[in-house]
Amino acid sequence: MDELEESEFEAWQEDVAYLVKTLKDIFESTDAGFYVDELNDTLYVELEGLNDYEDEEIIELAEPVLDELDLDFEDVVLLPLKH
Repeated sequence: MDELEESEFEAWQEDVAYLVKTLKDIFESTDAGFYVDELNDTLYVELEGLNDYEDEEIIELAEPVLDELDLDFEDVVLLPLKH
């Protein structure tokens, strides 16, 4: 990986970390995680306590953040955190 690719990857990691932290704050989660399905170009974000929210609430709270998202994922899926 050359320097440019490395810096782009680091910027991408920072963007994903920022998104996860923002969603964690919005949903008042004590824990969060994420994984990427590269084959389907999907980011999965797991959030503690997400199952305490109705689907409509999740959409209402997350949509503004996801609309501002500058990451090249086909989909971003929010899931309750598995223990």
